[in-house]
Amino acid sequence: MIDNSELPIGFTMELAQHSDILTRFAGLAEHERDRIVDGARSIDSRDEMRNYVESMFHESKSSFF
Repeated sequence: MIDNSELPIGFTMELAQHSDILTRFAGLAEHERDRIVDGARSIDSRDEMRNYVESMFHESKSSFF
C-alpha cells in the first residue's frame, strides 16, 4: 500500500492526473517505489514533476531502478 504522507504533494497530484501511471506505480515493489519517490523529492517545479511522472515508464528501467 502507498502511504500518501510519505509522498511529495506535487508527485501525488501528478499521479492523480495519470491513473494508468498510478496503477503501474502502485504495482511496483516497495524498493522500486521508494527510488522513484526519492527522485521526486529533488524536483522543484510543476513542469519538471509532470515530465518526471509522465516519463516514469517510458524510459528504460535503469533510469529509475
